[in-house]
Parts: sequence; C-alpha cells; structure tokens
Amino acid sequence: EGMGPALVEQLVDRELIKDPADIYFLSKDDLISLERMGEKSAHNILGALDRSKERGLAPLLFALGIRHVGIRAAEILAERFGSLTALAQADEEELTSIPEIGPKIAESVAAFFQQEQTGQVLAKLKAAGVKMEQETIMKNDALVFAGKFFVLTGTLPHLTRKEAEDLIKKHGGKTLSSVSKKTDYVLAGSDPGQKYDKAKQLGISIISEEELQQML
Repeated sequence: EGMGPALVEQLVDRELIKDPADIYFLSKDDLISLERMGEKSAHNILGALDRSKERGLAPLLFALGIRHVGIRAAEILAERFGSLTALAQADEEELTSIPEIGPKIAESVAAFFQQEQTGQVLAKLKAAGVKMEQETIMKNDALVFAGKFFVLTGTLPHLTRKEAEDLIKKHGGKTLSSVSKKTDYVLAGSDPGQKYDKAKQLGISIISEEELQQML
C-alpha cells in the first residue's frame, strides 16, 4: 500500500534500501525526504508496512521476488513447509516432488536459499518482526494432513467420495485425480481401479477408510 515502483526506485537511488528487508527499517524522516511525499503519506506507508508483517508466509515468499515463484507457487510452498526455515532446508529433489512445483521453480527456490545474501535478508526480516510461518498450520492442530496429497479409488464402506475429499481437505490435505510419485496416500475402497495398481507399483502408501479415520 503506497509502495509503488516510483517510490521504490527513489528509495533504491538514494540507497535507503538495498534489499527487500530494508523497507521495514525506514523511518518517517527517510520517507518525507523523498519527492512528493508528505507527512501523512509517510505515516500511512509506515502503517501499511507494519501491518504487512502479519500477512504470513505465502505473501512473504511472493514478495521476496524468487524467480518463477508466483502467488500460487508461494501458496503451495507455504502450505507444504509451514515455515521459511523449513523451506530453506529443502533440496531441489524434495521441491520437485511437490505437485504443481516443476523443475524450474524447484531449481530457482533451492538456488535462492543457497545464496549468502538470502540468509542476511531473512535475518533482517526476523529482526524486523516479520511473520515467517504459515499461520493456519501453526494455529490449528487439526491440520494433520497439511502438505499431504491423496488420491481416491474404489467405493468406500461409509463415506461418499465427496465426503472423503471434504474430510481430507478439512484437515489440511489435498486430493489429486491421478497417482504419481508426488502422491502421499491412495485411499482405496472396494473395486479399486488402475490407480490402486499404480500406487503399488510406485510404493505409495495405500490406506483404507478406517486407517484414514485413525490418522485423525
């Protein structure tokens, strides 16, 4: 809010910011010194910056400007890892295994966190009080399936397919239409189809409706 490209350009030109974390250390005097910046506008920008500290992990990942990481990829990574610390420790292979995160994104994310400058920026963000965790995961112990991907096959004894999908999503999981190495669990009922065979071939955990309920 208020931090448009022209303002950012001025801040960079005057060496008031050198990396994304520096915006949280701007003072009112820093902002008032800029062209076309009044005291009220400076106050509003500082307020907006303060509020942005509480926006959570996905918006922060997007704002870091990691190459190929748009808002959707940022949301997926935030849901999967839950914190910036956990994401920073992930290697390229682990990142590539996540549905919707392709090799280009995985390579870019891994390279970003390997840079020495990135560690310095993250330390400054932490010092500024920026929230670097996924709030919903941190605050809701019921999300036992957070970051897990399920495929359903066959007829379940008690739950309809929609009821099973809703139950998985309620507890933080996601459902996929096909089995791949990125799948965590296959929920199988009676008369399962080719998805069951593929899960066995790939060594993916196959669970029953009863086992699903026991995991909650």
